[in-house]
Amino acid sequence: MAKPIEITSAAQFSELLKESRILVADFYANWCGPCKQIAPFYEQLSKSLSRPKVATFVKVNTEADGAKAVAAEFAVTHLPTFIVFRDGAVVEKVKGANPGQLKAVVEKLSENIENAAQGGESSGGSAGIAWKGADLPRGYTDVSSTIHVRGLELLNVDESHFSVRTLFNKNQPSALSKDKASSDEKDWVESDTDEQLLLYTPFNSAIKLHTIQITSLPPTDEDDDEAPMRPKTLKLFTNRPHNLGFDDADDIDPTQTIEISESDWNSNGTVNLGLRFVRFQNVTSLVIFVVDGDGDSEKVRLDRIRFIGESGEKREMGKLEKIDDNDN
Repeated sequence: MAKPIEITSAAQFSELLKESRILVADFYANWCGPCKQIAPFYEQLSKSLSRPKVATFVKVNTEADGAKAVAAEFAVTHLPTFIVFRDGAVVEKVKGANPGQLKAVVEKLSENIENAAQGGESSGGSAGIAWKGADLPRGYTDVSSTIHVRGLELLNVDESHFSVRTLFNKNQPSALSKDKASSDEKDWVESDTDEQLLLYTPFNSAIKLHTIQITSLPPTDEDDDEAPMRPKTLKLFTNRPHNLGFDDADDIDPTQTIEISESDWNSNGTVNLGLRFVRFQNVTSLVIFVVDGDGDSEKVRLDRIRFIGESGEKREMGKLEKIDDNDN
């Protein structure tokens, strides 16, 4: 139970990000009237929700010599701005002195704060904090929660053994866990008749997509010729009203083509795929076409996918899909 910590340097801020599972930052200026009006409310939240090394509340003076670099790093242009970090990544932003909105955001995290406090420094999914295969780019959030789950479609996969929703599971993949999943509890997907996959993902809101994180953890037995591969070549298609067929995916010009090399994968089996951001500014759906894998097998394996960027206003799925159909 503590007052907000005043940030005096970028190094101090970075250290607090590393130490605390959840960090809430108030970006303000001394001349800002709305900042002063909401300050007592923010201090009250800090006193009621702060937990050592679990939940930390800080204040960042955007005009102070030691702290202005922090504001610049996270592109703060409105005052006050409140940014919520979870495991070092931005998860929420509130612009303006809106106590109701700020309280709603913090209350949404309160359960995670309590779970994290009970779970200590555990990095698994059981503590209520989403597993991260790689760090998120500064200033961007995981927008996977905007996926319209019921609209997901994955072609060339045996649905009796694998579920497309598994790809967006927030827990640590079983392949990285000490307790390996049984054969009846596959928390990954594999292609079926060949190495190609077509994943259609619609979103509940138009998003700005900055990065895609893909985790692939195939078995490491080099003597098994049938072991699945990691994806190598991907083609991305934006704002399609429905999934493509494999022939169409071969013929249509993609929004972006990505080649993944072996050195791109980190120790968690995750690759950060940076996108041509200007081409992914108003994305309502995304088709990921896995063209081939990185070996000679006939199967490709995917364990997790995360979409990183900025979310927008919620859209009406049915109405927009009808408009798209008419346009094509």
